[in-house]
Amino acid sequence: MTIENDVIIKVEDLKKSFGKIEVLKGINAEIKRKDVCVVVGASGSGKSTFLRCLNLLEYPTEGRILFEGVDITDPSVNINTHRQKIGMVFQQFNLFPNMTVLKNLTIAPRKLLKLSKEEAEEKAFSLLKRVGLEDRASAYPSQLSGGMKQRIAIVRALCMNPDVMLFDEPTSALDPEMVGEVLAVMKELAHSGMTMVVVTHEMGFAREVGTNVIFIDGGRIAEEAPPEQFFNDPKNPRLKEFLSKVL
Repeated sequence: MTIENDVIIKVEDLKKSFGKIEVLKGINAEIKRKDVCVVVGASGSGKSTFLRCLNLLEYPTEGRILFEGVDITDPSVNINTHRQKIGMVFQQFNLFPNMTVLKNLTIAPRKLLKLSKEEAEEKAFSLLKRVGLEDRASAYPSQLSGGMKQRIAIVRALCMNPDVMLFDEPTSALDPEMVGEVLAVMKELAHSGMTMVVVTHEMGFAREVGTNVIFIDGGRIAEEAPPEQFFNDPKNPRLKEFLSKVL
């Protein structure tokens, strides 16, 4: 995998049902290294389910997902090995409330990557500084604002040296004034070359930072295009209707 522009995630005919409800109805997509793929759509369209299938937090009903050339839907594949290379940031932060920020950041690198305490802490402090929170290392999550918690959650994922970062509506649980500080960290990540798949309602972020934007409607990709074309010249009638409501 030496080509800079190669495909890191390839999704083939992805379907997902919950009982009799078919949420994803055959999705095909390619995400290349350094892409910032932004996924948008109405609530209930299947975009978060699509994202959660990419690291098998939801297991597909049909179809294949290739991550760095390996079919991770193959039952013989150890998904946990590959998950270490897929960072995930959720709506609700998911920090351990009984641990300090520093412990939250170092527990996985020490257990899974076998880093020493010193190595893990050095990496954590370096990343905390990058997001302007190095003075919060000894704080507990309850002492942090929502924006701080989400920045810590991003740092926690970065501490594992992932090859791709998945964001599931990372700003939707935040007060409006905290959204900007989290988006600023995500923009900086994108500019540094991190491959990202972002489910979001933040159209400004999609327009400014995305390399491509996917519109999911009714469990299918209804349109995919670079941001300028996506926002200025949408083809799909449902997308036109969606953008008229959110812009």
